[in-house]
Amino acid sequence: MSMTSHERLLAAMRFEKVDRIPVAPFGLGHLAHDSELARELIEKTDPFIEAGAPHGPFWGSSCDMTMTQEGNTTTTVVSTPRGELVMRNRNTGVTSACVEYMLKSPDDAEKFLEIKFTPPELDASHFHGKKQFIGDEGLVLCPIPDAVLMPAILLSPNDFCLWWADYPDLIMELTRVASERTNDWAKRLCEDGVDAFRIVGGEYASVELGPKGFDALVLEQDKELVDIIHSHGAIAYYHNHGPIMKYLSRFCAIGMDALDPLEAPPWGDADLRAARAECGDKVAFVGNLDDMEIVDKLSAAEVEAIALERIEAGGDRGFILGGTASATYSERGARNFIHLASLEKLSADS
Repeated sequence: MSMTSHERLLAAMRFEKVDRIPVAPFGLGHLAHDSELARELIEKTDPFIEAGAPHGPFWGSSCDMTMTQEGNTTTTVVSTPRGELVMRNRNTGVTSACVEYMLKSPDDAEKFLEIKFTPPELDASHFHGKKQFIGDEGLVLCPIPDAVLMPAILLSPNDFCLWWADYPDLIMELTRVASERTNDWAKRLCEDGVDAFRIVGGEYASVELGPKGFDALVLEQDKELVDIIHSHGAIAYYHNHGPIMKYLSRFCAIGMDALDPLEAPPWGDADLRAARAECGDKVAFVGNLDDMEIVDKLSAAEVEAIALERIEAGGDRGFILGGTASATYSERGARNFIHLASLEKLSADS
């Protein structure tokens, strides 16, 4: 049996037999998208390609927002019925970061909640165009935030943690509002034909707040989001960096089709054998080769040896060999992914 990449990835998520273990780089890394190597990577591996819809669910179309650029700093000002909210981002040419977060006090959160919300205009043309371009050579995923992502990015990491201790009701209310908006956004995207989603945001709670915070701000909210996606026959693929072993039962309860990136030590705590023993066939695993430290740094032979160990631990059903799921690899990493996809040892008959 010979399968397309699209068929192979979906079959692996369903714990069905595949012709070979999927090798799935996330995105095209740092490759020029029109390069020969990028084309070869798409043709010979089983990539996940991210293609979203602009705007996103949180702000709405009636928000009075202005953005100004001064040097390498972008300032965003949002007008509310009770005053302005300000956020600043700085770009160094190598990376960018938020240097002033929008919510600095509980009063700022109340200002935010008073902003008139009109659902944003939906345009999924980029997703559909990318899906047409990729065809059967991969799986295109539309990124969608979960509810906890909204307070997590409006607050500094420090305040996000402290507010959960000092103002839990306010964090809960921000998350509740975000959940309503995200669920409506997901329904509209599904109705427009989006058939595969990558849910992001849960890691803010699992890494920064711990199990109790995850249970309160993620568990039921994300289960509801996944249920909406599944009710339209779409795929719910879930992204969660950091330590994950003590969250496995929670991930299974959320009900996603696949989970990435299950980072191996020392970058995470994922033990594939133990994880599979606990999850059974409830959730497919995507990972767990580190893009920068393994796929992009080691020789093809070294990467191959580690990959075969991962496959033995992850099993030949419900396992997709991938990287850090952040598209951080370069040309060397791309060639190593291509090498892995060519191995006869990954085939069903090996």
